Amino acid sequence: MKIIDAIAAQTPTIAAIRRDIHAHPELCFEEMRTADIVAAKLTEWGIPIHRGMGKTGVVGIIQGKTNTSGKAIGLRADMDALPMQEFNTFAHASKHAGKMHACGHDGHTAMLLGAAQHLAATRNFDGTVYTIFQPAEEGGGGAREMIQDGLFQQFPVEAVFGMHNWPGGKVGTFAVSGGPVMASSNEFKITIKGKGSHAALPHESIDPVPVAAAMVTAFQTIVSRNKKPIDPGVISVTMIHAGSATNVIPDSCELQGTVRTFTLEVLDMIERRMREVASNIAAAYGATCDFEFDRNYPPTINSEHEANFCRSVMESMVGADNVVPQEPTMGAEDFSYMLLKKPGAYVFIANGEGDHRAIGHGAGPCMLHNPSYDFNDELIPLGASYWVQLTEKWLKA
Repeated sequence: MKIIDAIAAQTPTIAAIRRDIHAHPELCFEEMRTADIVAAKLTEWGIPIHRGMGKTGVVGIIQGKTNTSGKAIGLRADMDALPMQEFNTFAHASKHAGKMHACGHDGHTAMLLGAAQHLAATRNFDGTVYTIFQPAEEGGGGAREMIQDGLFQQFPVEAVFGMHNWPGGKVGTFAVSGGPVMASSNEFKITIKGKGSHAALPHESIDPVPVAAAMVTAFQTIVSRNKKPIDPGVISVTMIHAGSATNVIPDSCELQGTVRTFTLEVLDMIERRMREVASNIAAAYGATCDFEFDRNYPPTINSEHEANFCRSVMESMVGADNVVPQEPTMGAEDFSYMLLKKPGAYVFIANGEGDHRAIGHGAGPCMLHNPSYDFNDELIPLGASYWVQLTEKWLKA
């Protein structure tokens, strides 16, 4: 692996920052302490900063030795944690009950900090790199908020790049592909309104429970019969709430869940058909329904040119055999908002199998959103070196 020696030498210091952030997790739009750390380090390294975009976002501005081209790129890392209890008991485990860095955003921040330190020290490129430390990826849409606050107007870039750790792969491997790599994430809530009655007098009711059961079954035919089989789409009814007593037929029943797709066209179709199916099934039973559909994160779609460029950088670092196609996942990512505005690519860096958790880890696997997860600090020099080499090749001096 071609890791930059100066970055490798700084890895213990950057890893200590990562572990400090891990021990003090902050939820979306609450990342004040984390943002303070990021801002202080960037300032210490002579990097001008801008704060406040997306409430707690931090942007570092690193100029190259020259700027004859006027080109600029953005490198993005997320900073927020998850609202879940950590099972790990090692020294840097969360000190805040119910909050945990279970997705590795502490590591993403650390890798970009390591890259920023080296880029500021060497400035071996022509143009400008903006290091974007983003809040609120976990459901808050921090990328969208930074864009709405003028991110790309104030810091115009040709392309923007993101990276996420991925457990299970061997450390030293990357994954990248053009096209859709993560799905859209959307939520629905359907309230079925019937007529309550005594359970012994069902003929006097309009029972919303069988209406709900019919809807759940019918929704799956949208996936299997209304779209091409090669176009991915998932409808998951994850909550059904009705009733408060065993001998009472309730007045209403509520369904909630998610819809995930890789294209907006399939999403449009699923939302339209779900609305039609819900309304007509309710009517067939003599009930009515309220249908709410909230579009959260759009699909994450990599630009082909930028994805290929990332691949070439990765292959120069770890060899072609260690750069694999990025298998699309139905998970969602708000970097998608940035890719709607600018060309770019979102890539994966393998986090290992969890063997780096020498002591004090929980009983579960080292998987994302698992209470026994921990970011692998072995990735810091590799990820930071990738950011630097991507920058230097994109903004070739």
